[in-house]
Amino acid sequence: MASTFGKLFSISTFGESHGGGVGVVVDGCPPRLPIALEEIQRDLDRRKPGQSKLTTPRQEADAVEILSGVFEGHTLGTPIAMLVRNQDARSSAYEDMKDVYRPSHADYTTEAKYGIRNWQGGGRASARETIGRVAAGALARKLLATVANVEVLAWVQSVQDITGEIDPATVTLEQVEASPARCPDPNAAQRMYDRIDQARRNQDSLGGVVQCVARRVPAGLGEPVFDKLEAELARALLSLPASKAFEVGSGFAGTLLTGSAHNDAFIPGPNGQPRTRTNLSGGIQGGISNGEDIVIRVAFKPTATISLPQDTVNRANEAVTLRAQGRHDPCVLPRAVPMVEAMVLLVLADQLLRQRGQDILPR
Repeated sequence: MASTFGKLFSISTFGESHGGGVGVVVDGCPPRLPIALEEIQRDLDRRKPGQSKLTTPRQEADAVEILSGVFEGHTLGTPIAMLVRNQDARSSAYEDMKDVYRPSHADYTTEAKYGIRNWQGGGRASARETIGRVAAGALARKLLATVANVEVLAWVQSVQDITGEIDPATVTLEQVEASPARCPDPNAAQRMYDRIDQARRNQDSLGGVVQCVARRVPAGLGEPVFDKLEAELARALLSLPASKAFEVGSGFAGTLLTGSAHNDAFIPGPNGQPRTRTNLSGGIQGGISNGEDIVIRVAFKPTATISLPQDTVNRANEAVTLRAQGRHDPCVLPRAVPMVEAMVLLVLADQLLRQRGQDILPR
């Protein structure tokens, strides 16, 4: 089972949702990067369960432990191992479902591939695996901010048919965090909150879209063929649990425009670097960053586990009715925000190191 992502700045996550714990080993983080435990915990706190009525009631502190690679507040350049211990796992809630395939879950496909699966909460397919990604993303965030002043920020753009009016160029973290829905448009945020809460009370779930902006990304990251920057971002973001679609810049809406309307005209910029008048390319042209804001969107399906009765089959291929138990988010969007940020940060940190590694001769 492949659990490693990245080439130079690489991560390997480990653990199951109802095992002893989950975590990550980060390879390739440069030495002497100042990092405090609180900086990593801050991102994990935005991901952890039990934050509001909109999230699973599972009570986990998600307190991170740094086991190696950091000494006296600085990275050593050696592998950085981080662990979060599971404290509120209730595996007994899944006992009645161990021989039943939950609709739209990884139960059947995992068993078809490996011939065995951990039926306690989804095992590796659980969103709890993303703890390692978010912890590693906090390291990438510090590296990018320190070396290139890059900022990455995500928010909930839409829930079902409720869409916020948000300007990616000006949105702030304070605006995102002002609502449990994590939508910086106050009017849309309240409607999202009410809609998700209604789905929760109806024992159902909802999906939506997370949007993300990466600011001050230097031009030149990415490659022109298979490792296009948008391809790397798509691979990263579509690896998140429940993600179903990816867009960059104008995305599918760009297909409605003509070339003359869609092209981003270049204009003179500061420091001898050109800028573009518009940013329908989403900060990436020819697979390489152009110095503009990188703007992406990720669609997430409704949470697969719901308490309403559902038709399914068991291991004996017999038709059964499932009423799922356990503690689950009625909508993954609010907690997916730090996960999206983490994957964008990991891609950009890896690409930054790859660019600096090959661009060593004078121009």
